[in-house]
Amino acid sequence: MKKVVLAFSGGLDTSFCVKYLSEDKGYEVHTLTVNTGGFDAKEIGEIEARAKALGVASHQTVDETKNYYDTVIRFLIYGNVLKNNTYPLSVSAERMSQALAVANYAKKIKADAVAHGSTGAGNDQVRFDMVLNILVPGVEIITPIRELKLSREAEIDYLKSKGVQFNFEKALYSINKGLWGTSVGGKETLKSLGMLPEEAWPTPISKTESEQISLTFKQGELIKVNGQPFAHPSEAIQHLQNIAAPFGIGRDIHVGDTIIGIKGRVGFEAAAPMLIIKAHHALEKHVLTKWQLNWKEQLAQFYGTWLHEGQYLDPVMRDIEAYLQSTQQQVTGDVHIQLLPYRFVILGIESPFDLMSSKFGKYGEMNLGWTGDDVKGFTKIFGNQTAIYHQVKEAVKD
Repeated sequence: MKKVVLAFSGGLDTSFCVKYLSEDKGYEVHTLTVNTGGFDAKEIGEIEARAKALGVASHQTVDETKNYYDTVIRFLIYGNVLKNNTYPLSVSAERMSQALAVANYAKKIKADAVAHGSTGAGNDQVRFDMVLNILVPGVEIITPIRELKLSREAEIDYLKSKGVQFNFEKALYSINKGLWGTSVGGKETLKSLGMLPEEAWPTPISKTESEQISLTFKQGELIKVNGQPFAHPSEAIQHLQNIAAPFGIGRDIHVGDTIIGIKGRVGFEAAAPMLIIKAHHALEKHVLTKWQLNWKEQLAQFYGTWLHEGQYLDPVMRDIEAYLQSTQQQVTGDVHIQLLPYRFVILGIESPFDLMSSKFGKYGEMNLGWTGDDVKGFTKIFGNQTAIYHQVKEAVKD
C-alpha cells in the first residue's frame, strides 16, 4: 500500500480524509498533528485517540512551539509586523511552520503522498501546497475536501456510513489557537459590517482593575515578564497572554487581501502579540537611529506580506531576517505598560542604550551638544539645494 501523511487536527475535514484515503483510495494513512502552541496535553490526547479510533496506520504529534518561535515569530517581533497595521499574522505564520513539519515528516517516513484538509476557498491550500511542492517535489498532494467540493453535511453522512460516531456538531464560531494568537471566524466576519459578540471570544473578560506590567527585552527578544525570567521566549509569550487576555486586550477584526485575490475578514484575539510588538517598537524608537527604523519598517512590511502569502522558503526571507537580527544588537531594556479593559498604555522605557539622553540636550528646551551658530550653519547647508532650485526657478520665470 502507498503511504500518505495526513496533516491531522481531529476535526471533521481531516477525519473525513482518514476514512476516504484509507477505505476508498487504499492508502496507508499516517496522521501527523503539529502543535504550534495551540493544544494542551488533554487536547493532544483527544486528537491521538480520535486518530486511532479512525484506524490510522500510525499517529504522531510533534511539538513545534519553540521552533515556531525561533524560525518565524522572533522575526515578526524584530520587524514589529502587523499586516495592514492591524493583524499580527497569527494563523498565516503558524501554517508555514506546520507545513514545514509535515514536509519533513513525509521525507522521514518516505511517504508516497501528502494530504491536507484545506478547502478551495482560503489561503491555507496555497501555503501547504507551496511548501510541499518545494520540499518534497514529486510527492503527490491530495486534498479531498478541495477536490470533492463536499458540504459539511455530506462529510458527516459519509462518516456515519463508515460507522464513525464522533460528534461533529458545528460551532457558531471557528477557533484556531496558536502561540501567536487565536483567530475567530463567524457569521459577522463574512460581511463587511459587524463586530463579533462577547460570547465569540475565547477568553472572557474577568479583569477590570488597572494593572501595570514590565516587559524585559534582550537584543530584541522577550526574556522577562514582571522580572520573572523564562527559559525560552515562547514561555514568556504564553505567560503574558494569560495575564493580559482577561482584559480583552488584543481583540480586533482584520480585513485583508487573500492570496487567491479576494478580500476577507477574520477576528483575532492576540493580547501577548500586540503588547510585545508595541512594547518592542517603543523600545526601538529610543535605541535605534532614524534610518535603522526607516529601513526596518520597509523590509518588515515586505517580510510580513511574503510570509502571509506562503513564500517563507524564498531565500530573500533569510536575507531580510539577517538584516532584522542585525538591528537588534542594542534593543535591550524594560518597557512599562499599563493594562486596562480593552486597551493598554505604553508608559515608557528604561535602557542603557537609550539615545534620548539628557546629556545631549532636552528636546524643545536645552541644547547641550551644539550651539545656536552651529544650527544656523547647518540649516543653510541642509537646505542649500532646495534654495538653489527655487532661485533658479524664479530667475527663469523672470
